[in-house]
Amino acid sequence: MSAPAQKIVFLDAATYGDVFLENFTRTWSCTIHQVTARDETIPRLAGHSIAVTNKVPFDKSVLSAPEARDLRLIAVAATGTDIIDRAEASQRGVQVCNVPGYATESVAQFTMALILELCARAGSYCEAVRRGDWEKSPIFSLLDYPTVELSGRKLGIVGHGNIGQTVARMARGFGLEVLIAARPGAPASEGRISLDWLFAQADLISLHCPLTPETRNLINPRTLALMKPTAFLINSARGALVDEGALIDALRRKQIAGAALDVITQEPPPADHPIIRAAKELDNLIVTPHTAWSAREARERLLREVEENIAAFLAGRDRNRVT
Repeated sequence: MSAPAQKIVFLDAATYGDVFLENFTRTWSCTIHQVTARDETIPRLAGHSIAVTNKVPFDKSVLSAPEARDLRLIAVAATGTDIIDRAEASQRGVQVCNVPGYATESVAQFTMALILELCARAGSYCEAVRRGDWEKSPIFSLLDYPTVELSGRKLGIVGHGNIGQTVARMARGFGLEVLIAARPGAPASEGRISLDWLFAQADLISLHCPLTPETRNLINPRTLALMKPTAFLINSARGALVDEGALIDALRRKQIAGAALDVITQEPPPADHPIIRAAKELDNLIVTPHTAWSAREARERLLREVEENIAAFLAGRDRNRVT
């Protein structure tokens, strides 16, 4: 008797936007859900051996549910796997794979866009024109927002993986001097300077490190106090790298010049989230909706890699396996 066909469930296909999933439905028995609420996860796993998730979490309660008994692979359509209880998955014989590096160019490009907005304020001036401010100007121009040149300034990069390295390459093209931080808790070494020295020296600091116990709240009252009052902070990595209350306080007091965040601690945020409230109040805070990763090319690469990961699993091969 032949083995039963493997059944695949996509739990949050809406996160892939307008990238189509025909290859999956054409090749395999595949059920697609655009969005899956927490209380829908367990029933939707029933009878499926492979689950694809971007942000739907798999904790112990999900993995131990009777409905998950057929589960053999969790294909994470992202690089980070912090949404998965990997120890529980391993104990239950469930493999976990991810997709490293698919959004490197997209995130690096968006990071540079945030840096440029902080320094050139093109978006702010565009909004000023829409408000009619230009027509009221007594001179030919508007000078409402201070701008600075990048050339000759120092960009500190915390996290020198694929994305950090690509940001460094792009930044050098703008004439920025790039400083690379040593890993948290590690001493300075060749090509890397201590975190404290980087915070004190850099004109811009861009975060590209993973969220770990050592990096949680890396941006905090102490590290903010090390920064120059003219310095900018950019975070396109993980929201919990930043103590958000401390950052808001620093921005209000002009302790640093500004910040641009593509990630925050709760996504999507409630209307009363402190960062969202602060973004409506402070003109030195830019917040974008976790979209640095989402260039169409990146999403297409992502799904191709998920497809390859599943095909490898079905062929009995490990590919991008993390558990």
